[in-house]
Amino acid sequence: MSVVRRARGIRGSLTARLPRLPRPARLLRRSRSPRPAPAPRPSRRSRLPGPLLVLLGSLPGLMAVLALALYARGVERPARIPLDRPAALDLRTAAPGTGSAHLAGRPLIVPRSAWLAGAPAGHTQPPPRYDDKVIAVFVHHTDSSNAYRCADTPEIIRRLYAGQTGVRQWDDIGYNFLVDRCGTIYEGRAGGADRAVTGAHAQGFNHRTAGIAAIGTFTAGVPVPRAMTDAIAALAAWKLGLADIDPRERVRLVSSNGHSRFRAGAAVTLPAVSGHNDGFMTTCPGAALTARLPEIRETAARLQGRTPTTPTPRATRTPATRTSVTRTPTTRTPATRTSVTRTPTTSHTPPAPPAPTPSAPLSP
Repeated sequence: MSVVRRARGIRGSLTARLPRLPRPARLLRRSRSPRPAPAPRPSRRSRLPGPLLVLLGSLPGLMAVLALALYARGVERPARIPLDRPAALDLRTAAPGTGSAHLAGRPLIVPRSAWLAGAPAGHTQPPPRYDDKVIAVFVHHTDSSNAYRCADTPEIIRRLYAGQTGVRQWDDIGYNFLVDRCGTIYEGRAGGADRAVTGAHAQGFNHRTAGIAAIGTFTAGVPVPRAMTDAIAALAAWKLGLADIDPRERVRLVSSNGHSRFRAGAAVTLPAVSGHNDGFMTTCPGAALTARLPEIRETAARLQGRTPTTPTPRATRTPATRTSVTRTPTTRTPATRTSVTRTPTTSHTPPAPPAPTPSAPLSP
């Protein structure tokens, strides 16, 4: 115990002799510069409320839904073409160097990719074939249902494409263009809407022509929508105008095979805007649409800026007017009897006897 007490005494004496050093924390406090005042925190009242943040977050989705609704409404509404402005639907300048004096505006054409998306895979698309120009168009109908929504047109075209490339084993859809009842024009066969793509729509007359199919069935008595015929006329005016073809005239075509109405190699003259039945034994495009072809030709010519055909006035029959004949009553004058004075004959002269006729000599 004595040893321990001595050690404690030595340690106490040593600590008493050494100067007292400041603590490290105190040194740091002395060496540091004064801290800046902390910035006031924003009060909770200035923050946006939660429902408003949710509304702002869902704003892009609401805008997308609104755009889809406006698009569907625009598809269902028929597109009318003002005939007094031939370039009213012009979206692109006509190809330079065509040399045509009657270029019509290019109508709005939905590209092929819009309806081809979702088509069954497995079909190998061969490269397209081309002609030098388009000098005639053939109008068809698809012989399908008329009870469809225009928003469903891409699905209808996909079914036509699947049937023609599947069961019929065609290389592609046969029509160059398709038009629905709202007047929307779709690109059909591959190769480019602006080029003269060889189609597969009219036996014997696929070269230098374009096939336009009206989606539906238009037999006798079926109404044909005005928007559809206007769109067909605008498309025909544009395609034929590139070759300076009047839609009202007739053009010379050569039949490529004997399956048409004409033998192979026969040169025939057909309307520039023809029905399918003009070149093939069929009822397509139906009696109702065939009856509208003269109107389509005239509308296409007006879109090209050509002078409208003045119809020859028919001779009007003037209705016969009955002229009233005034009959004047005739008064009969009583006949006056005239007394005939007979003069008595003083002598009676008998008539002279007839001269004797010489009798023929009697034969002995």
